Amino acid sequence: MNIDLHADLGESFGAWTMGADADLLDVVTSANVACGFHAGDPLTMRRTAAAAAARGVTVGAHPAYRDLAGFGRRFLDVAPDELAADVLYQLGALEAACRAAGTRVAYVKPHGALYNAIVHHEAQARAVVEAVAAFDPTLPVLGLPGSAVLREAERAGLRPVIEAFADRAYTPAGTLVSRREPGAVVHDEAEVVARAVRFATEGTVVAQDGSVVRVDPASLCVHGDTPGAARLAAAVRDALAAAGVTVAPFAP
Repeated sequence: MNIDLHADLGESFGAWTMGADADLLDVVTSANVACGFHAGDPLTMRRTAAAAAARGVTVGAHPAYRDLAGFGRRFLDVAPDELAADVLYQLGALEAACRAAGTRVAYVKPHGALYNAIVHHEAQARAVVEAVAAFDPTLPVLGLPGSAVLREAERAGLRPVIEAFADRAYTPAGTLVSRREPGAVVHDEAEVVARAVRFATEGTVVAQDGSVVRVDPASLCVHGDTPGAARLAAAVRDALAAAGVTVAPFAP
């Protein structure tokens, strides 16, 4: 059994600090690095890429809507051609930082409201895939099982990769519970760890209504902005190893 463990990193901006990136990079196998539209800035991107490269952690792009004030968690009704250009711009910015650090962008995972929108929003899903294919058609795209973006990625010849969230609540439909609802984020360490092991060994999660949802992820996410995220990620990794699961990046 193999699974990737990743976190959203590089989300500081100027003098404002978010997350414990250095500690998380000692634990995760892949890092979704913010590309400047919801968080991150050129210096943060360069430092994060260099820190990941120094630890042998795979770098993925974490593009978002152009929404710094809302941290990319508000839906924007962006025209598809504009969205495709915005995503392409972000991929290019992070790739420059990666090249300077001796690494590369190895996959793409959209952030926040964009990630959730392209579960169902066909036009925006196609726009994101168009940008990735134009940038590098060998890049995998992460998303929820059954999402429009993974269907579009497969149709375009890209590699669709299913991920799961150890610290987020699920609906019976297999989507994430909105952050506006109570219980959307799972804070109890023991529960997060148990969910991570279940994802890796059984491929399922218990939804909010008690039903069992099949996910079969290739990668697990622990959010970098969760309080105690580094400790939580380390506990997840230790539990996965104890369960006989090899933790390794899904992308080269």
